[in-house]
Amino acid sequence: MLRIGDRAPSFSLASGSGETISSAHLKGQRYVLYFYPKDDTPGCTREACAFRDNLPAFETLGVPVLGLSADSDRAHAKFAGKYGLNFPLLSDPEHMLLEAYGAWVEKSMYGRKYMGIQRSTFVIGSNGKIEQVWEKVSPDSHAGEVLAWLSTKPAAASSKKTVATKKSPATAKGKSVAKKAAVTPAGTGKSAAQKKLTAKIAAPSNKPSARQRAEG
Repeated sequence: MLRIGDRAPSFSLASGSGETISSAHLKGQRYVLYFYPKDDTPGCTREACAFRDNLPAFETLGVPVLGLSADSDRAHAKFAGKYGLNFPLLSDPEHMLLEAYGAWVEKSMYGRKYMGIQRSTFVIGSNGKIEQVWEKVSPDSHAGEVLAWLSTKPAAASSKKTVATKKSPATAKGKSVAKKAAVTPAGTGKSAAQKKLTAKIAAPSNKPSARQRAEG
């Protein structure tokens, strides 16, 4: 797993909102990237809802939050709509970014070994390097833990920018298609010709009901 001080791998991934988000759009900005095992499972739902409820505080600090799992962008859209998640969920079905970060690991359950996602979180600084790592986290308290750390560790002065996105291609039926993950290994440079996009991420319009909040 990558450590503090390592350069964060570059990426370009589809999200549940039908947009593509890349590290180039976040260049010069601090952000949180958290990996979770599976959409709409108990622990992952509690963790996502905690980030949702704390998002105004993250926005006050100027720090975007990005979630990521191997689920499809359509599964992400359903998950976000069900719980009113107000931040992007990135799709990495081929585990390219997960492997680059070292979050795709061997697990064991009831004596059976299998590969899966280690619940973990990274804070990437405005210089493109990893500032903090949580390798194993508690779904219920982790969002507050990350927020508390950020509040005591001011980011280096840099201009605030909005996460930019680009539309993913659609099928003839109008349904979005997840783009193949494009990941650059840590330490490689980016082309100076990369253009910055300015479109804002479309946040889900669904708001969670009182029952959904209770279940989260």
